[in-house]
This record gives sequence, structure tokens and C-alpha cells, in this order.
Amino acid sequence: MNDEKIVELYWQRDETAITETDKKYGKYCYTIAYNILGNREDSEECVNDTYTRAWNNIPPKKPSVLSTFLGKITRNLALDIYDKYSAQKRGSSQASLVLDELKDCIPSPDTTEKEIDNKELAEKLSRFLKSLDSESRNIFLQRYWYLLSVKEIARGFLFTESKVKMNLMRTRNKLKAFLEKEGVEYE
Repeated sequence: MNDEKIVELYWQRDETAITETDKKYGKYCYTIAYNILGNREDSEECVNDTYTRAWNNIPPKKPSVLSTFLGKITRNLALDIYDKYSAQKRGSSQASLVLDELKDCIPSPDTTEKEIDNKELAEKLSRFLKSLDSESRNIFLQRYWYLLSVKEIARGFLFTESKVKMNLMRTRNKLKAFLEKEGVEYE
């Protein structure tokens, strides 16, 4: 079933929407959650919570790209669970590795105290990503949005792990230089 029909089912409050969403995007959402959480049960719960959030948000929202809408919900829910586990010192995943890799590029949350600052940073990141070539942008997003391991990215692009690591390092360096040029301050 295409995305427009699935969204229409949500608008009609037809529970088939959830079944169709799971058929089409269940593995996609699970992969996002698992890459963050590294735990099957929590990832499955996160996917179920994604469907509940989608049900509660459509309507009034009418997502133009359903996969992105669902992916963002899943990612945010998984990161919330990850934060909770980190506070309890449990959970293992790519998230801690990814956050360590980006710590020198992105300012800490304490330096961006207001929501406006966060929106401005998001706009700058978006501009930066648009400035990258397609290959570098896709590698960067797979690592830092979908939290795939370097090995998984290398396999998907048919690259060596070294090539992926070098691409990521160069892109992080470009990001840091870009944000410094844009006046983003670090602590």
C-alpha cells in the first residue's frame, strides 16, 4: 500500500493504518531503534510506541514523507530510552560511540540554552549537509542519524571500513570548521 493511502487510513481513524504501517515500515523503524538501543525487547517496544505516536499525531498532521515522519518518531523515542538507560548505567549501542565522535563538532547542550539557538543550529546543520556531496552526506546520515556501525556502512557502500572512517573524519572536520565559521561557540 502506498504512503498516501496509509495516511488516509489514519485520517479515517481506521486501525488498519497501523497494520499497514507495520508491514511497510516495521523493519525500518526496528532497525533505527535497535541501532540506538542495542536491545531487542526495548526496540520492539519503541516501534510499538512509534505507531501509537503516529496514531495520535495523524491527524492533525499530514506527513508528506511517511518514512521520515516515522523514522523521526522512532529515533526520538529510542534516544529518550537510551538517555534513561545511560542514567542507570545500562544499555549498549552505537549511540555512545556516535556521541563521542561528534562531541568535538557539536556544542554541548548547555551552551545552547534556548530553543531558538537549537533551531538555528538545526538550520546550520541542514545547510552543511546540503553542501556535502551525495556520498559523504549519505555516509554521515547513516552514521549519525541512523546510528549504523562503520562496518554496516562499509558493507552497504561496498567500501572498506578505513574508507568510511576517513570519510567520517573528514566530514566531521568540515562540520566543525563550518560551524566555527557560522559563529557557533564551544565550551
